[in-house]
Amino acid sequence: MAGPRQGPGNLDDEFPLGDGTAETEATVICPYCHQASEIGLDPGSGPVQEYIEDCPVCCRPWIVAVRYLADGSVRVDIEPEDGG
Repeated sequence: MAGPRQGPGNLDDEFPLGDGTAETEATVICPYCHQASEIGLDPGSGPVQEYIEDCPVCCRPWIVAVRYLADGSVRVDIEPEDGG
């Protein structure tokens, strides 16, 4: 029988101290319209991520920066895409 998979993409390697759970949602405040929105997170995309996502209320683009910590908790920062 093969042992656990090792290497990039294996969440056990990326979060060795965690309890096996990583946050998959976050509530953020749009820097344009100041409305709260829930966004989905993908822990399988790596511990540090940055991407563009549009506000579901005003449709203006954000830069979303996601950083997963060793315990599976997450820090999400939102900035206006146009530099605000």
